[in-house]
Amino acid sequence: MDNNINNRLEVLVKKTYYIYQRFNIHSTFALLYHEEPLSVIELSKYVRISDQFIPLDDNHYFIIFEFTAEKNAYKASQNIIYKLDNHFNANQGTFIALNSLDIHKSPQNILSRLKQIIAQMRRDCCSRVETEDILER
Repeated sequence: MDNNINNRLEVLVKKTYYIYQRFNIHSTFALLYHEEPLSVIELSKYVRISDQFIPLDDNHYFIIFEFTAEKNAYKASQNIIYKLDNHFNANQGTFIALNSLDIHKSPQNILSRLKQIIAQMRRDCCSRVETEDILER
């Protein structure tokens, strides 16, 4: 990941932490993995306007479900997967990992944890949306 992406990620995470501390508004971090390359324009058709996302590479997107606790982010993730499946003709190669807000985690720690969740999901062939709970099973 290049420095520009790291810097953007850090700014967005710090902004999210500030909003939480100042206004007590929850957000949820996510990592979307898609087997086929997925453009920013294409993905933007399937995420909510209030959500922010950063392409990390052709197959990974860091998403912040703004103003959304983990339970509702789970549902939003299911909706994204459903829409991407329809767009890509039922290709089941999309996975989304969720990580609840914890202001003590660095952006790199969050991303690392999300990548661990994705790796576990792909290994276990379990559901296509998972939280940190999968790492404790």
